[in-house]
Amino acid sequence: MTPKTPFQFLDGLFERVAGGPQPPEWLVHEVQHRAVLFLNHVLMQEPEAMDRLGDQSGRVARVQWRQFSMTLQVTPAGLVDLAPASATPDLRIEVAEASPLSIAQSAMRGEKPTILIDGDVKFAAEINWLVDNVRWDVEEDLARVIGDAPAHAIGSAAKRIAQALRSFVNSMPFSRGDV
Repeated sequence: MTPKTPFQFLDGLFERVAGGPQPPEWLVHEVQHRAVLFLNHVLMQEPEAMDRLGDQSGRVARVQWRQFSMTLQVTPAGLVDLAPASATPDLRIEVAEASPLSIAQSAMRGEKPTILIDGDVKFAAEINWLVDNVRWDVEEDLARVIGDAPAHAIGSAAKRIAQALRSFVNSMPFSRGDV
């Protein structure tokens, strides 16, 4: 008998929600625009990332997970923008893991999800460098709003909570493949 985990219902819930009515096109477009703004915000905090990405100006990458996808084009400034619908991707990146729960568990263990890559090798190497080296400095952004000391306190607490969650996930039998 396979032991039940308290999180198994999440996979089934996600399947039911994803299989239901699809969001309107305008909502998808708005979410994609917000994602581009966030990505550019993170990229602008790392000048080397913008330089490296600027060398790939005009390149198009399509990122896919299940039925969700977003096609991005690199700008001359080393940022990203939504690519025109007619753009042919130079690089296709697909997250192979279908389960959001498995992706979350992998992330909590500090692992990357399995991805399938097809296309320009040099562009893929630059994207991989970005994934490995660029991080969002949440504490710095929070400090702009509430000040340095409170932001540092919140950041420290969040790090302790994240470490506790990692320890919890790693101690669960389903995270080690014991089920």
